[in-house]
Amino acid sequence: MSTKTVPVLTLEGARVALSAAQARAREIGVPMNIAIMDNSCHLIAFERMEGAKITSINIAIDKAFTAAGHRAPTSIYKENVWPGGPAFGIWNSNGGRFTTIAGGVPIVQDGVVVGAIGCSTGTPAQDEDVAKRGVEAVQRSFKRGSKL
Repeated sequence: MSTKTVPVLTLEGARVALSAAQARAREIGVPMNIAIMDNSCHLIAFERMEGAKITSINIAIDKAFTAAGHRAPTSIYKENVWPGGPAFGIWNSNGGRFTTIAGGVPIVQDGVVVGAIGCSTGTPAQDEDVAKRGVEAVQRSFKRGSKL
């Protein structure tokens, strides 16, 4: 039997992403719900910033779940999920957790998805911007040799 070693996102790495995403949310003046998942779609960290929408808590978590599990940003779906599109109805998969709203972004190390970040409360573009800041912070740490 053979095995394969793959990188893993740690709690420390999740905290790096959370911190950077929070900083960006404050910069743009939009408090966010921020969720970090590992590559197995398990929640590692979550933060609800003061003033973030309560109804966006599960949306942020589901954005991270979708990006980690599908290994792609949630923003890629657009017209594909509209009536008549090739992925119409995909949001009904995974117990209704699959989301096609921008704001979920995978975290990649050495070509492997190690987790994802999901943000929600702003517009889809704001959510994605904040999520990308979190991803970028973790990836900078990877490049410096950190084992996040």
